[in-house]
Amino acid sequence: MQAPRPDDVAVLVQRLDERLTGPRPVDDLRRYFGIGLRPGQEAFSGARFEHLGGGGEGAGTADTVTATDLVAVETLSVRIPVELKLGLLEGPVGERLSALLREVPSGVDLADAPAQAVADGSPAARAWKLLTEQQGVGWVIAGKTLARKRPRLLPVYDTVVRCALGRPPSFWSTLRAALGHGGGALHHRLLELREAAGLPDTVSALRVCDVAVWMGHRTDGHACPR
Repeated sequence: MQAPRPDDVAVLVQRLDERLTGPRPVDDLRRYFGIGLRPGQEAFSGARFEHLGGGGEGAGTADTVTATDLVAVETLSVRIPVELKLGLLEGPVGERLSALLREVPSGVDLADAPAQAVADGSPAARAWKLLTEQQGVGWVIAGKTLARKRPRLLPVYDTVVRCALGRPPSFWSTLRAALGHGGGALHHRLLELREAAGLPDTVSALRVCDVAVWMGHRTDGHACPR
C-alpha cells in the first residue's frame, strides 16, 4: 500500500483551507440545503442526496443498492444507464457490489478511518472499479453511487470539485491525509461549518466539504477541462 505523496497532501490542504475559510462557505451551504431562502428560491435537488428514504446506510440496506439510492444519486445531476439500474437491483453486478460493500467500513468518518479502508485494492476501490467497468458509467457516477452508500467514508468527487481541488493519483487517500493533517483541523472545520449553517448531523463532514467546494467553484466560473 503506497501512502499519498506529502506534496499532494500539502497542496490539497492549502486548497481546502482556501475554500473553507470565511463567511462564504456557510452562506453557500445554507443556499444549497434551502435554509433561510428568500421567496421564490428553492433548495438544490442534491439537498436530498443523503436523506432520501432515510439515507444509504440505513439498517438492512447499507450493503445493497436500492431504487431509492438510484434516485438519490440522480439528484446530483447524473443519469444512470437503465441497464446498470436493472443490474444493480436484480442482476449479478448488484450481487458483486453488495459483497464488496459488506467489506467496506460503515459509520466511520474518512478522517478517522484506517488508511487501508480507501487504499488502492481495498474493497471500496474494487467497488469503484466494478462500477466504472459497466457500460456508460464513468468515475463520477461510480463515486456518487458509493458516496450514497458510505457518506461518511467516501466523498462525492465530480468535475467541478476536481477542478477546484486537483487530481492527485489517489484522491481518497490524499483527502484522508489532508483531513487528518494538523490533528484533524480541516475535519473539525467541516463540522463547525455544518453547525454554523444549521445543518443536521446526518449531513456528513465529507458532504459539507463537497457542497462548499462545489458551490464556491461553480460560482467562480468553473471552466476546467473535463
